[in-house]
Amino acid sequence: MTARLNGAQPYALGLFRIVIGLLFACHGAVALFGVLGGVDGKGGTAATGAWPNWYAAVIELVGGTLVLLGLGTRAAAFIASGAMAYAYFKVHQPQGLWPIENSGEGAAMYCWSMFLLIFTGSGAFGVDRLLARRTSAQGRQSTDHTPVAA
Repeated sequence: MTARLNGAQPYALGLFRIVIGLLFACHGAVALFGVLGGVDGKGGTAATGAWPNWYAAVIELVGGTLVLLGLGTRAAAFIASGAMAYAYFKVHQPQGLWPIENSGEGAAMYCWSMFLLIFTGSGAFGVDRLLARRTSAQGRQSTDHTPVAA
């Protein structure tokens, strides 16, 4: 049973990455474009350049999209995790100690989810993995066609 689960680990990680990236990108789209009800439930957006809301929304949209695609996953997850740590400690934590008290569950979960992706990478189904395969295949082809010097 353990061997079977271990064999499925890259696929489960890839699905985890896709779901987290999609949900994270949706948060950014809500604040930047007012979709899905917007920030106020009536299609409102974050004011352009407003600190920290607009910048957080850009990080959420761009970072979430990169994580969703599995492109630059570790770097995007690093920035996203830091942004959510900032959101938790500067916005939510002053309202109460525990995430359930201060409505910071989302920020805490995204922070730790992205933190996990920093160390695990994209898993299966990611563009990172596709590019790595292509690069290693090209490296093997170039070594196969090198002339032998005597």
